[in-house]
Amino acid sequence: MGQLPSGPTQNTLFDLHRSFGFLILVLALARWANRLAGGTPRTFPVEPAWKRIAARAVHDLLYLLIVVMPILGWVGTSAYGATIRVFWLFDLPALVAKNEALADTLLPLHATLGLVMAGLVVLHIAAALHHQFVLRDPVLTRMWRGA
Repeated sequence: MGQLPSGPTQNTLFDLHRSFGFLILVLALARWANRLAGGTPRTFPVEPAWKRIAARAVHDLLYLLIVVMPILGWVGTSAYGATIRVFWLFDLPALVAKNEALADTLLPLHATLGLVMAGLVVLHIAAALHHQFVLRDPVLTRMWRGA
């Protein structure tokens, strides 16, 4: 988006990016609350300890990033001085006053964490496919059902 020439197309893409970011934040907080209330599925006892630890670490990092990234984007956008209009329905309040130095720190961090999250998602998908097609256990089915 940042590589596009300034104008209506770039503005629309940034508006959509921010809108979906806010939607993801709301859904993530709802999912997190549901997970805290309902607990987490138990791991397979036959899994080696290192796999259980790795799976837990990836899950925890994904949950953390899915909440932290939209907040960083919101704070960074506020510091940049831009308004976040959610799907052209309403504006979010600025979380901080305009501060371009802060924006110049937070927005690249937001982008870098996006790459970290993408890597974790790829790792998560690879592990699920490994369980399905190599180990032939019901992990992917369990994930799909949310059990």
